[in-house]
Amino acid sequence: MENTDILLKDVRNNFDKIYVMYYSRMFRFAKEYVLFDEDAENIVQDVFLLLWEKREVLDIQISLVSYLFALVKNKSLDYLRRKVIADEYKEELSAKLASLESLNYSFTSDEEIEQILMTAIDKLPERCRQVFLKSRIEGKKNREIADELDLSMSTVENQMTIALRKLRIELKDYLPLLLFLLDVK
Repeated sequence: MENTDILLKDVRNNFDKIYVMYYSRMFRFAKEYVLFDEDAENIVQDVFLLLWEKREVLDIQISLVSYLFALVKNKSLDYLRRKVIADEYKEELSAKLASLESLNYSFTSDEEIEQILMTAIDKLPERCRQVFLKSRIEGKKNREIADELDLSMSTVENQMTIALRKLRIELKDYLPLLLFLLDVK
């Protein structure tokens, strides 16, 4: 404990000792969570870099061991959060890549595109279809649609949400192409 107290009082002069004493334990701790040696090394190096950069103003109120492991824990959490986001992004990009690779449509006319759209719209439940057509085809505002169909504003909004969700699913294979070909707002 005395050795730790000395280190706490003067991180500047004992940085090398701290590094030697704690590097391997911090590395094993980080590796347990981030799995790869290189990532664990980077995390621990970041912690020591932070410790070195803050050495002049560092005021550790807890034990040095607790402080160092808290830093490693937080850096590991940051790494894992970024990794999860990156993996989710990779999945989305992979899906878009597959979709784009399979996209090989050649339409002979605007009527063919319109037929695909109308077929999808016709599959909507009656109320959804009415609300969607009044909004997107006739260009009416939600208040006008609510008054005309004797519905509440929230019902109109909910029906539009349902219609758009169902159309997105129904037209998923055509959506990129339709966005390219049509002036969709």
